[in-house]
Amino acid sequence: MYSLSSRSPAHPTGISSRDAYAVSAEFYDVLQGEADAAQVRELYGTAVGSARHGVLDIGAGTGRVTLLGLAESEVGVHAVEPARSMRSALMTRLASLPAEVRGRVTVHPCSLDEARLRGVADIAVCHNTLACLDPSSRRRLYPAVAAALSPGGLLLLHLPPARLPRTPTVRPLPPQRLGRHEYGGHMVLSAEAGRIRTRFDYWVRDGTDVVREHTETFWMWPASRDDVAEELAEHGFTPVPDAGDPAVLTVRRE
Repeated sequence: MYSLSSRSPAHPTGISSRDAYAVSAEFYDVLQGEADAAQVRELYGTAVGSARHGVLDIGAGTGRVTLLGLAESEVGVHAVEPARSMRSALMTRLASLPAEVRGRVTVHPCSLDEARLRGVADIAVCHNTLACLDPSSRRRLYPAVAAALSPGGLLLLHLPPARLPRTPTVRPLPPQRLGRHEYGGHMVLSAEAGRIRTRFDYWVRDGTDVVREHTETFWMWPASRDDVAEELAEHGFTPVPDAGDPAVLTVRRE
Protein backbone atom coordinates (compact mmCIF):
# COMPACT_ATOMS: atom_id res chain seq x y z
CA MET A 1 0.00 0.00 0.00
CA TYR A 2 1.27 3.43 -0.89
CA SER A 3 1.27 6.15 1.71
CA LEU A 4 2.21 9.78 1.46
CA SER A 5 5.87 9.64 2.39
CA SER A 6 8.92 11.35 1.08
CA ARG A 7 7.83 12.68 -2.32
CA SER A 8 5.23 10.09 -3.21
CA PRO A 9 2.77 10.58 -4.75
CA ALA A 10 4.10 13.36 -6.97
CA HIS A 11 3.63 17.04 -6.33
CA PRO A 12 0.33 18.57 -7.41
CA THR A 13 -0.01 19.69 -11.01
CA GLY A 14 1.35 23.19 -11.52
CA ILE A 15 3.17 23.26 -8.18
CA SER A 16 6.93 23.00 -7.89
CA SER A 17 8.19 19.98 -5.96
CA ARG A 18 9.83 22.46 -3.60
CA ASP A 19 6.44 23.92 -2.69
CA ALA A 20 4.44 20.67 -2.59
CA TYR A 21 2.83 19.10 0.47
CA ALA A 22 1.75 22.41 2.01
CA VAL A 23 -1.46 20.64 3.10
CA SER A 24 -0.30 17.06 3.58
CA ALA A 25 2.84 17.79 5.61
CA GLU A 26 0.64 18.77 8.57
CA PHE A 27 -1.21 15.47 8.53
CA TYR A 28 1.39 12.92 7.46
CA ASP A 29 3.12 12.10 10.75
CA VAL A 30 -0.18 12.12 12.65
CA LEU A 31 -2.05 9.80 10.29
CA GLN A 32 0.63 7.66 8.63
CA GLY A 33 3.94 8.15 10.40
CA GLU A 34 3.73 5.25 12.85
CA ALA A 35 2.76 2.69 10.20
CA ASP A 36 5.40 4.03 7.81
CA ALA A 37 8.10 3.82 10.48
CA ALA A 38 7.27 0.15 11.09
CA GLN A 39 7.34 -0.58 7.35
CA VAL A 40 10.67 1.19 6.96
CA ARG A 41 12.23 -0.88 9.76
CA GLU A 42 10.92 -4.10 8.23
CA LEU A 43 11.97 -3.34 4.65
CA TYR A 44 15.35 -1.69 5.16
CA GLY A 45 16.56 -2.28 8.73
CA THR A 46 18.97 -5.12 7.93
CA ALA A 47 20.50 -3.44 4.90
CA VAL A 48 20.88 -0.06 6.59
CA GLY A 49 22.49 -1.72 9.61
CA SER A 50 25.11 -3.25 7.31
CA ALA A 51 26.27 0.14 5.94
CA ARG A 52 30.02 0.69 6.32
CA HIS A 53 30.54 3.81 4.24
CA GLY A 54 27.33 5.83 4.20
CA VAL A 55 23.54 5.77 3.89
CA LEU A 56 21.66 7.72 1.22
CA ASP A 57 17.95 8.48 1.76
CA ILE A 58 16.38 9.49 -1.56
CA GLY A 59 13.14 11.39 -0.93
CA ALA A 60 13.61 11.65 2.82
CA GLY A 61 10.25 13.23 3.62
CA THR A 62 9.83 13.64 7.36
CA GLY A 63 12.83 11.38 7.97
CA ARG A 64 11.89 7.77 8.69
CA VAL A 65 14.73 6.23 6.66
CA THR A 66 17.11 8.98 7.76
CA LEU A 67 16.42 8.22 11.44
CA LEU A 68 16.81 4.51 10.74
CA GLY A 69 20.23 5.19 9.23
CA LEU A 70 21.29 7.20 12.25
CA ALA A 71 20.01 4.58 14.71
CA GLU A 72 21.18 1.40 13.00
CA SER A 73 24.55 2.48 11.62
CA GLU A 74 27.53 4.59 12.66
CA VAL A 75 28.16 6.11 9.24
CA GLY A 76 27.21 9.41 7.66
CA VAL A 77 23.69 9.81 6.31
CA HIS A 78 22.66 11.94 3.33
CA ALA A 79 18.98 12.93 3.26
CA VAL A 80 17.69 14.27 -0.06
CA GLU A 81 14.36 16.13 0.12
CA PRO A 82 13.35 18.95 -2.25
CA ALA A 83 9.88 19.66 -0.79
CA ARG A 84 10.10 22.50 1.72
CA SER A 85 7.09 21.44 3.79
CA MET A 86 8.29 17.89 4.32
CA ARG A 87 11.88 19.02 4.82
CA SER A 88 10.77 21.39 7.57
CA ALA A 89 9.39 18.44 9.53
CA LEU A 90 12.61 16.53 8.87
CA MET A 91 14.77 19.41 10.11
CA THR A 92 12.68 19.81 13.27
CA ARG A 93 13.05 16.10 13.98
CA LEU A 94 16.82 16.20 13.43
CA ALA A 95 17.17 19.29 15.63
CA SER A 96 15.88 17.29 18.61
CA LEU A 97 18.71 14.74 18.34
CA PRO A 98 21.97 14.92 20.33
CA ALA A 99 24.67 16.99 18.65
CA GLU A 100 26.91 13.99 18.02
CA VAL A 101 24.09 12.26 16.12
CA ARG A 102 23.12 15.37 14.16
CA GLY A 103 26.73 15.65 13.12
CA ARG A 104 26.36 12.53 10.97
CA VAL A 105 23.50 13.73 8.77
CA THR A 106 23.54 16.12 5.82
CA VAL A 107 20.25 17.36 4.36
CA HIS A 108 20.17 18.23 0.66
CA PRO A 109 17.26 20.58 -0.25
CA CYS A 110 17.13 19.53 -3.91
CA SER A 111 16.72 16.52 -6.17
CA LEU A 112 19.45 13.88 -6.18
CA ASP A 113 20.76 14.83 -9.62
CA GLU A 114 21.01 18.46 -8.46
CA ALA A 115 22.88 17.41 -5.30
CA ARG A 116 25.70 15.92 -7.44
CA LEU A 117 26.81 13.48 -4.77
CA ARG A 118 29.77 11.24 -5.58
CA GLY A 119 30.54 7.97 -3.79
CA VAL A 120 29.01 9.01 -0.47
CA ALA A 121 27.19 5.77 0.43
CA ASP A 122 27.24 2.00 0.12
CA ILE A 123 23.50 1.72 0.95
CA ALA A 124 20.84 3.82 -0.77
CA VAL A 125 17.13 3.65 0.00
CA CYS A 126 14.40 5.10 -2.22
CA HIS A 127 11.23 4.61 -0.20
CA ASN A 128 7.79 5.58 -1.55
CA THR A 129 9.42 7.92 -4.04
CA LEU A 130 9.85 6.34 -7.48
CA ALA A 131 6.11 6.39 -8.20
CA CYS A 132 6.10 10.17 -8.05
CA LEU A 133 8.45 10.46 -11.03
CA ASP A 134 7.26 10.52 -14.62
CA PRO A 135 9.27 8.19 -16.90
CA SER A 136 11.81 10.83 -17.98
CA SER A 137 12.40 11.99 -14.40
CA ARG A 138 12.67 8.38 -13.27
CA ARG A 139 15.44 7.75 -15.78
CA ARG A 140 17.32 10.85 -14.59
CA LEU A 141 17.36 9.42 -11.09
CA TYR A 142 19.31 6.26 -11.93
CA PRO A 143 22.63 7.79 -13.05
CA ALA A 144 22.52 10.11 -10.04
CA VAL A 145 22.16 7.10 -7.73
CA ALA A 146 24.98 5.29 -9.54
CA ALA A 147 27.24 8.30 -8.99
CA ALA A 148 26.31 8.63 -5.32
CA LEU A 149 26.96 4.94 -4.54
CA SER A 150 30.38 3.41 -4.11
CA PRO A 151 31.22 0.36 -6.32
CA GLY A 152 29.32 -2.67 -5.07
CA GLY A 153 26.83 -0.50 -3.20
CA LEU A 154 23.17 -1.50 -2.87
CA LEU A 155 20.06 0.40 -3.88
CA LEU A 156 16.79 -0.65 -2.23
CA LEU A 157 13.98 0.72 -4.35
CA HIS A 158 10.34 0.72 -3.24
CA LEU A 159 8.51 -0.14 -6.45
CA PRO A 160 5.66 1.92 -7.89
CA PRO A 161 2.25 0.35 -8.46
CA ALA A 162 2.66 -2.02 -11.41
CA ARG A 163 -0.55 -0.95 -13.15
CA LEU A 164 -3.37 1.55 -13.17
CA PRO A 165 -6.33 0.90 -10.84
CA ARG A 166 -9.28 -0.55 -12.76
CA THR A 167 -11.82 1.30 -10.63
CA PRO A 168 -11.50 4.12 -8.10
CA THR A 169 -10.22 2.81 -4.77
CA VAL A 170 -10.75 4.45 -1.38
CA ARG A 171 -8.26 3.75 1.41
CA PRO A 172 -9.10 5.13 4.86
CA LEU A 173 -6.53 6.82 7.06
CA PRO A 174 -7.30 5.60 10.60
CA PRO A 175 -8.31 8.52 12.87
CA GLN A 176 -5.87 9.75 15.50
CA ARG A 177 -6.64 11.93 18.52
CA LEU A 178 -4.61 14.93 19.65
CA GLY A 179 -6.19 16.50 22.71
CA ARG A 180 -9.76 17.53 21.94
CA HIS A 181 -9.37 17.05 18.21
CA GLU A 182 -9.59 13.91 16.10
CA TYR A 183 -7.66 13.84 12.81
CA GLY A 184 -8.61 11.56 9.95
CA GLY A 185 -9.16 11.22 6.24
CA HIS A 186 -8.88 8.94 3.26
CA MET A 187 -6.97 8.47 0.03
CA VAL A 188 -8.72 7.97 -3.33
CA LEU A 189 -6.83 6.32 -6.20
CA SER A 190 -8.14 6.47 -9.77
CA ALA A 191 -6.76 6.17 -13.31
CA GLU A 192 -6.52 9.22 -15.51
CA ALA A 193 -4.60 9.64 -18.80
CA GLY A 194 -2.11 6.87 -18.05
CA ARG A 195 -1.40 8.15 -14.55
CA ILE A 196 -2.77 7.44 -11.08
CA ARG A 197 -4.67 10.36 -9.64
CA THR A 198 -4.20 10.28 -5.87
CA ARG A 199 -6.43 12.53 -3.79
CA PHE A 200 -6.02 12.94 -0.05
CA ASP A 201 -9.04 14.23 1.89
CA TYR A 202 -8.33 15.27 5.47
CA TRP A 203 -10.60 16.40 8.31
CA VAL A 204 -10.27 17.59 11.88
CA ARG A 205 -13.19 17.10 14.27
CA ASP A 206 -14.07 18.33 17.71
CA GLY A 207 -16.65 15.82 18.84
CA THR A 208 -19.22 15.67 16.05
CA ASP A 209 -18.28 19.08 14.64
CA VAL A 210 -15.93 19.33 11.68
CA VAL A 211 -13.36 22.01 12.52
CA ARG A 212 -11.42 21.88 9.26
CA GLU A 213 -11.35 20.01 5.94
CA HIS A 214 -8.53 19.95 3.39
CA THR A 215 -7.84 18.22 0.08
CA GLU A 216 -4.63 17.74 -1.88
CA THR A 217 -4.24 15.86 -5.17
CA PHE A 218 -1.07 14.23 -6.51
CA TRP A 219 -0.04 12.04 -9.46
CA MET A 220 1.76 8.71 -9.65
CA TRP A 221 3.13 6.81 -12.65
CA PRO A 222 2.93 2.99 -12.66
CA ALA A 223 5.89 0.83 -13.66
CA SER A 224 6.43 -2.93 -13.52
CA ARG A 225 9.27 -4.58 -11.63
CA ASP A 226 10.78 -5.85 -14.89
CA ASP A 227 10.63 -2.42 -16.50
CA VAL A 228 12.37 -0.78 -13.55
CA ALA A 229 15.06 -3.49 -13.47
CA GLU A 230 15.64 -3.04 -17.19
CA GLU A 231 15.98 0.73 -16.81
CA LEU A 232 18.44 0.28 -13.94
CA ALA A 233 20.52 -2.21 -15.93
CA GLU A 234 21.32 0.56 -18.42
CA HIS A 235 23.16 2.34 -15.60
CA GLY A 236 25.18 -0.57 -14.28
CA PHE A 237 22.80 -2.03 -11.70
CA THR A 238 22.16 -5.76 -11.36
CA PRO A 239 19.33 -7.32 -9.31
CA VAL A 240 20.15 -9.07 -6.05
CA PRO A 241 18.18 -12.36 -6.02
CA ASP A 242 15.95 -13.31 -3.09
CA ALA A 243 16.56 -9.98 -1.43
CA GLY A 244 13.40 -9.79 0.67
CA ASP A 245 10.00 -8.18 0.29
CA PRO A 246 8.61 -8.24 -3.29
CA ALA A 247 7.57 -4.60 -2.87
CA VAL A 248 11.26 -3.67 -2.91
CA LEU A 249 13.71 -4.17 -5.75
CA THR A 250 17.30 -4.52 -4.51
CA VAL A 251 20.06 -3.91 -7.03
CA ARG A 252 23.84 -3.70 -6.80
CA ARG A 253 25.99 -1.12 -8.51
CA GLU A 254 28.72 -2.75 -10.57
